[in-house]
Amino acid sequence: MQKILTICLVVLMLTAAYSFAQTGGMEKSQKMEQKGMMEHKGMMEHGQMMGEMMDMSKQMSDMMGKMSGMMKNMPKDKMKQMSPFMKNMSNQMVEMSKAMDRGMMSDKEMKKLKDRMGKMQGMMSDIEKKK
Repeated sequence: MQKILTICLVVLMLTAAYSFAQTGGMEKSQKMEQKGMMEHKGMMEHGQMMGEMMDMSKQMSDMMGKMSGMMKNMPKDKMKQMSPFMKNMSNQMVEMSKAMDRGMMSDKEMKKLKDRMGKMQGMMSDIEKKK
């Protein structure tokens, strides 16, 4: 009886060890598969995404600094010109925030954000020229 119990215990331990090893291997293959899917969908790597986000944040900060200087003695008609610019800036920040929340972004989404940032910089230079 004791031999049977010992044999069962050894078989159970070997089965558990084998099962654990298989699960670890599956996690690794799933991670590799996920990375392949990210590349297939055109997803950016985390480091690249964060670099791009930091650049856009700096550009946004520079534009905010310019705006604060322009608003000191701004007449009412100029304020109306500034409104769409501020709305675009707000939308840009919302989109950046959503991407940060997801933790990943496709190349296509990043291109869209960069294009919008370029348009905002153009709007800012137009506003500066008119002041």
